[in-house]
Amino acid sequence: MSHFKYLVLILGLLYACSSQKKQKPVKIELATSYGNVILELSDETPLHRDNFVKLTNEGYFDGMLFHRVINGFGIQSGDPDSKTAKPGEALGNGGPVYTIPAEINTELFHKRGALNAARDNNPDRASAGSQFFIVQGKVQTDSTLERSEKRINNWLAEYYFVNDPTNKAIRDSFETAMKAENEQAYMKWADSIQSGGKSYTNFERYSYPEAHREVYKTIGGAPHLDQNYTVFGEVIEGMNIVDSIAAQPVDSLDRPLNDVRIITARIVEE
Repeated sequence: MSHFKYLVLILGLLYACSSQKKQKPVKIELATSYGNVILELSDETPLHRDNFVKLTNEGYFDGMLFHRVINGFGIQSGDPDSKTAKPGEALGNGGPVYTIPAEINTELFHKRGALNAARDNNPDRASAGSQFFIVQGKVQTDSTLERSEKRINNWLAEYYFVNDPTNKAIRDSFETAMKAENEQAYMKWADSIQSGGKSYTNFERYSYPEAHREVYKTIGGAPHLDQNYTVFGEVIEGMNIVDSIAAQPVDSLDRPLNDVRIITARIVEE
């Protein structure tokens, strides 16, 4: 083999290796009025990752409040209406008009520090366009995990029931009621789904992997949310800040009495 061909071969191999090199996960810093929190976004949920990056680059989160805070559970933000909200004003319904398709991954679970996407009760489990939740959670026991597993499987039964093609009429009526904000019709069809789910068995029941159980029993989290919301990242620095925010006094709507604000959100360059 000539030296020239040898050189071309080496360069080709180097290019192939570099092109296959995995990029570093995206990290985003939330500078809050209580300190900084750094999030690492998962590459396993690209739709949620890319949406969060897009909104961050647009300055969308800058100035937003953590409008829902429950000590021992977690903290929620992402409502653009919160930027100019008056004290005591109800929040949690604002955001882009689009939703993000669910990216529920069995390897990403609601351990302490998990970042998940908020959503309404839509039958596709699609995520809200901007609202997110950081899990604080609690340390679990075998008993509480068993109760959470039962709760998850009840939700899964309802999910698979309403998405069964034979129940399309129920699903369509439920969605129509949601879009029309017809509370009476919504409750009627929600009750039908709940009732149907009680006897629905055409799905694979969920049980926590042993590794997840150990994390929940040592580090803690919110295990009852698994398989129902998309986890798309986690806190890698600043959980003490999350704890401080979660400990703030709140009103009857779980909004902090003193505003807790995201001053800026930015992608962390390394």
